[in-house]
This record gives sequence, C-alpha cells and structure tokens, in this order.
Amino acid sequence: MIQEVKREFFAYRNGIIAEQLRAAGDPHTMIMGCQLTDVIAIAEHYEKSAELAQALWNDVNHRECRMAATMLYPTENFDIETAVAWCKSVESVEIADVLCHRLLRHLPYAIELWKQLLTCNKKLVQYTAWRLLLNLLIMNRIEKTDGLRTMVEKELKSAQQPIQSLLQRILEEL
Repeated sequence: MIQEVKREFFAYRNGIIAEQLRAAGDPHTMIMGCQLTDVIAIAEHYEKSAELAQALWNDVNHRECRMAATMLYPTENFDIETAVAWCKSVESVEIADVLCHRLLRHLPYAIELWKQLLTCNKKLVQYTAWRLLLNLLIMNRIEKTDGLRTMVEKELKSAQQPIQSLLQRILEEL
C-alpha cells in the first residue's frame, strides 16, 4: 500500500516547488513538491490505519510520506508514547506544523503532551511543543491564563527563530 501512496505523490509532483524546498534547505532527500492540499487529497483516498501511517512516518527521507502519516493515524490508537517518539523525530518546521495541526491537537491528552514536550531540549521538539500550544489556544482547548502569558513572555526573551515568531503568535492569542 505504501508504494501505491508514493505513486500518487509522484503523479502530483511539482518540480518547481520541489526545487524551491531543496534550495530553502528542506532536509528530505525525496521531495515531490506536492502542496499540502494535494497531500490531503491523496490521504483521503485511504482508510485511516496505524500500520500505514507508521510505515509512512518511518520513511524519514520522504517529505510527503511524513505529511500524509499525520493524516492517516487514527487518533484513538495514537498513544502518548508514540506521540512523543514522533515529535522527537520531527526533522523540519513544516513537518512539525502539519503534525500538530492534522493530528496532535485532536488528541485527548494534547495538553499533557505539550507539557511533556517542553521538557525536551531539542530545538525542533521545543518548536513542536509551542506549535501545539498555539493550536490548542486557537481551538479553546486550554485556558488563557496570566500564568501562561508570563511563561510565554519569559521564553520569548531568549528564544530564537522560528520559535520566537511562534511565541509572538501565541501572545497574540492570549
């Protein structure tokens, strides 16, 4: 089934976008240049499956596989250990954004996951944590408190890009 999905990515490939992503430093060696809307359309052709999603996620070199995996993993089967493992293996801001928007924000334990991710020192895991918080704020799944604002303001003082921009967006939501 994974080869079938990859064939669909190939059919939607866009060389111009792929080259722009490579030039911008995208870490994947296999980039089809599919737009997010294309990946969503392709993922909709398949039934949600933990096995298929994990197989796609395991293909760390293929940008579109990583994106589609976030759309195909059933939330009821996505336990916190798997969520943490996926977050720790995020290789780009784009993948972190898609992971948070398409999967993590829908998890019943998303707030607990956010808190757990904050304890990791890896920059992309930190980014993923703050991106998840932004999603939770937009969905009104987390209370907008003075303590949360203070925490974000404190973090902003020492943050570097892209986390700095993300924290500023969080402050706008608060």
